[in-house]
Amino acid sequence: MRSVSQRLLISVTLLLLLFFGVMAVVIDLGFQRAAERSLRELLDAQLLSLIASAEPDSSGHFVPRLPAVGEEESRLNTPGSGLYAAVSAGTEGPYWRSPSAVGSVEQFGPPQRPGDKDFRYLRDERGARLAAASLGLQWEDEGQLTFSVATDMSPYESQMTQFRRGLLSGFAVVAVLLLLALAALLRWALAPLRRLEAQIHSVERGEREQLDDHWPTELAGVVTNLNTLLGAERTRIARYRDTLGNLAHSLKTPLAVLRASFSPGAPGAAQVNAQVDRMSAIVEHQLRRAATSGGASVGRHAVELLPIAQELRSALLKVHGKKDFSLELAIGPELLFVGDRDDLTEALGNLMDNAAKWCRSRIRVSAALQDTAGAARKLGILVEDDGPGVAAADRQRVLERGARADEHTPGHGLGLAMVLDMAELYGGKLAIGESGLGGARVELRLPGRMR
Repeated sequence: MRSVSQRLLISVTLLLLLFFGVMAVVIDLGFQRAAERSLRELLDAQLLSLIASAEPDSSGHFVPRLPAVGEEESRLNTPGSGLYAAVSAGTEGPYWRSPSAVGSVEQFGPPQRPGDKDFRYLRDERGARLAAASLGLQWEDEGQLTFSVATDMSPYESQMTQFRRGLLSGFAVVAVLLLLALAALLRWALAPLRRLEAQIHSVERGEREQLDDHWPTELAGVVTNLNTLLGAERTRIARYRDTLGNLAHSLKTPLAVLRASFSPGAPGAAQVNAQVDRMSAIVEHQLRRAATSGGASVGRHAVELLPIAQELRSALLKVHGKKDFSLELAIGPELLFVGDRDDLTEALGNLMDNAAKWCRSRIRVSAALQDTAGAARKLGILVEDDGPGVAAADRQRVLERGARADEHTPGHGLGLAMVLDMAELYGGKLAIGESGLGGARVELRLPGRMR
């Protein structure tokens, strides 16, 4: 998980779930205690009402008198109504039970000593949960009596279920709203980071040279240092190229003097001039290799690939005018190379020139972007010909400096080595294979993008 916003959102989500979970448990426990306290008070009131209505019956036992009117009394007269009462003396079972308890409740709990009060949960004959309260009294003629009242818990349990559903749904709505608000807040707070990422990506793609100047305080120092680094890099590359150009100009004159010192017919002139040519080629190669070392840096402008290929095509058809061959270009105008124009011109020119030397009648140059490749290898350039090709055993060797597949062909064996150096400096690669045209297939991968 690389996204900072995702980490923050997931972390806060977990904290919110933990917080709301703890709060729901605390509120639920508090509501349960309040409901139980209310239930006990209700049972105590019913006990007092039951005791106050007790009168001796025909057998001399004190039993509650249940009038026919009144809500609570009518429930005690209705079998299975959910409200039950009983009176017992001693350790034996109740000697009086309300009509509502017939077939529903047999035992209301153990007898209580005078002044003792008991609260417990019972099960009726149908398995329903009951809450029962008992109070022990000393009756002057009857002795120790225990008055008991029980009520069905179904209404209270239903009320608890509704409360919990409302609590959970309320917390869920509040949590979702908080998370949405937090996501919006994070998106707003992290917008400068996303803008910084987009601008750095634009710099890497060559669409801009530096970052904007106005940023939040936390990012201002980072952006300033990045802009300073980009400016210093461009200045270093320009100064490096100027120095190398001066060096190339300084070396050109001594080599020309050395070549002019030996006339063509003088003894050893051919060997000296050959070595002078080789030294000139090596100096040029090393200078160009050093000059392309800035290619891998960020902040490069993107250049169009098709115009460069068209210019090289026109030049090669003139240079190799004595040879009858066709040079096809299959390059989209939207393809861009992120780097130095001269580097691309030199590399592509070397590959197309080699193909022109070795082809029989046909050369094909194509290019495409590969989205799955790394940033330094998105642009793929293929140069194919119908010549003899390069043997599998020689494909790695011809990439070495000074190596040639055919020693009888004029050249210094530096072209492919220079292309390889340029590709590696940009983070790309160069590979030689077999073409569908029958000859060599050279693939050059470099940084690139669409227009």
